Amino acid sequence: MVLDDASAEFHDFFEHHHAELARLAYMLTGEPDTAEDLAADALVELWHRWDRVRRADHPVAYARGVVANKARSRIRSAVRERRRIALFRLHRSERVDDPDVAAVVDVRTALARLSFGKRACVVLRHALDLSEKETALALGVSVGTVKSQTSKGMAELRRLLGTRAAGELVGREH
Repeated sequence: MVLDDASAEFHDFFEHHHAELARLAYMLTGEPDTAEDLAADALVELWHRWDRVRRADHPVAYARGVVANKARSRIRSAVRERRRIALFRLHRSERVDDPDVAAVVDVRTALARLSFGKRACVVLRHALDLSEKETALALGVSVGTVKSQTSKGMAELRRLLGTRAAGELVGREH
């Protein structure tokens, strides 16, 4: 099979970035199957716009933004679905005012408790080690927003996980 230049470039892009995009989707949604679907859907979308994407200053940042937007949409859809299901519940579950905090808290659970914006900034900055500028490009927000959301997200994680565990999450002690 002979590939034209655009097809060859996209194939190279796919090979180099598919795993990272799937990992990003997983860290944003916490669902492995959904993450693979989101990464695949994002790459299909990128392929359809490849002429524009390949000319972009930062094609990988563009791709991360597509994944983040798809994850945001998926999360919003899941929240709406849960709300619809809750309307049909016959019995209310017992309400607990104080959360049952286990000795070891799963980081994914703590991340899931953050708003999407905070979670996206924390994941891109600390799990994928992107700069503030790269994170801003990927999310389509200002660097100031990245700084603010990352700071607030880390503060929430410290509250949820404890200072030491949150420090270990980002690879340094606080």
